[in-house]
Amino acid sequence: MAAPITVLCAVEGPEEPEVVVALGAPGAGTTVTRRCGDVTELLAAAAAGAGTVAVVTADLPGLDREAVGRLHAAGTRVVALADVGGADRAEALGVDAVRTGPHDAGFLDAVRDTAPIDDPLATGELDLASVLDAEGSSPEPGRRGDVVAVWGPVGAPGRSTTAVEVAAELAGIGGTRGRRRRGRAGRPAPAAPGETTLLVDADTYGSCLAARLGLLDDAPGLAAAARAASRGGLDLTTLARHAPVVTGRLRVLTGITRASRWPELPASALEVVLDRARDLARWTVVDCGPLVEADELLMYDTHAPQRNGATLAALEAADVVVVVGAADPVGIHRLVRALEDLADVPVPVAGRRLVVANRVRSTAVGPDPAGAVAAALARYAGVDDVHPVPDDAAACDAAVLAGRSLAEHAPSSSARDGFAELAGRVRALVA
Repeated sequence: MAAPITVLCAVEGPEEPEVVVALGAPGAGTTVTRRCGDVTELLAAAAAGAGTVAVVTADLPGLDREAVGRLHAAGTRVVALADVGGADRAEALGVDAVRTGPHDAGFLDAVRDTAPIDDPLATGELDLASVLDAEGSSPEPGRRGDVVAVWGPVGAPGRSTTAVEVAAELAGIGGTRGRRRRGRAGRPAPAAPGETTLLVDADTYGSCLAARLGLLDDAPGLAAAARAASRGGLDLTTLARHAPVVTGRLRVLTGITRASRWPELPASALEVVLDRARDLARWTVVDCGPLVEADELLMYDTHAPQRNGATLAALEAADVVVVVGAADPVGIHRLVRALEDLADVPVPVAGRRLVVANRVRSTAVGPDPAGAVAAALARYAGVDDVHPVPDDAAACDAAVLAGRSLAEHAPSSSARDGFAELAGRVRALVA
């Protein structure tokens, strides 16, 4: 006879005795090994291997997506008890099954086998048209959006500038390309058609997109969206509210105002935010922090928050990873090392990679700067495809001063041309 399934019970309210009785009834195939009073006790019991399944109240104080993730990491599956009104939140927490209570006909089956099941409490698809307020802002019907992570080494190689400019180009801001690119009859060539784009500031070291675009830096932004995701309450309406349209089809989810607030952006929450973003926008462009090592490798407490968790979550979710390095001797040296680090990150990075040499100029690397940078990266990093972005310091400074993108403020800039071509390559990779 098979051994009974061991269950940890963390249920609040008058149903708790009934749940325990149902799980311990003859023939149930389950046994309650620990009755936990709160989430802390539940996590400790799971870490000790006291149970393979946890039955919890969906609104148990402290139960969030991070806690569910820790239960899963301990090998404990999670069955949540919720009424019809609370099922949405329970599902969003990442639990394995949702049931109304011990009298639910499928309660014991859910505990005995918590593989994904068809749940009658699951909600239907949201009507995107009722959520989004920008004309043409919903993704292409039948297709979810793509995530682009913009990452690079320390030393300000231009990650944020690249993220802003790529997002602006994907959103179709600026209308026409520069003076050098002419269509028929000498007219400026039109920009690629714009699509709804969400720009996310996930840099936990030097968040700056709010200041870069002239926005208020006290807006809740990404931190508020992450809190909603941790509580299981991040729907498209909430995400859209925290990511207002700043111009055209471009939305911005601003970052944390101080680097010390990094614990507010756990990886488990960012995973949900980026997943929801695929339904909010055709493109999600994430400005990432520079470091990618797993912090827990440096600590005794393996459950401690990860400073770099937001960056790792973005890299793991990305369909395209844009790696930005500065086109000067120091920047190229850092870029070579960064590409090695990217190959060893502790999460799977399956997205297609684009390597960008930013601020390419002859004064830093000599004649034929683009060729010199490409040759150096081919020799020392094995990269045979480098996208150069010309240096145009005057145009970039003016755009920063105005709080606008190059596409808006300096559409004829050579740097803008480089970023527009980069956006075209991003489109081509996921076409």
